[in-house]
Amino acid sequence: MQHFTITSLQQAHAASDENYLEFLHVPSLSMGLYVLDAGAADPQQPHGEDEVYYVLSGSGILWVDGQEQFVEPGSIAHVAANVAHRFHSIQEQLQVLVFFAPAE
Repeated sequence: MQHFTITSLQQAHAASDENYLEFLHVPSLSMGLYVLDAGAADPQQPHGEDEVYYVLSGSGILWVDGQEQFVEPGSIAHVAANVAHRFHSIQEQLQVLVFFAPAE
C-alpha cells in the first residue's frame, strides 16, 4: 500500500520547480499534483492516456477540444486520450489532482 496526504503533496510540490509533481506510478495508473498560478499559461499537450482532473483549490476554465467548462474546488473532469486540452483564465492558484490510466 502507498499512502499520501494533500498537505505532504503540497509541501513536496512547493519544494520543486515544476508545475507537475508525479507521486504515484504503477503500470495501470499514475497520479500527480498539477499547480498553475493565477494568470499562468498552461503548457500541456495532449496525452496518450485517459486523464481525470479533480480540482482541490482555485478556479479557472478547462478548454477541451473546443468546449469550455468553469472549474472550482470539487470539480471533476475526464479528458480522453489524445484530445487537446488546457486550463486558462485561472483566477486564483489552481491545484489539481491528476489521474492517468494507464500510467503516463
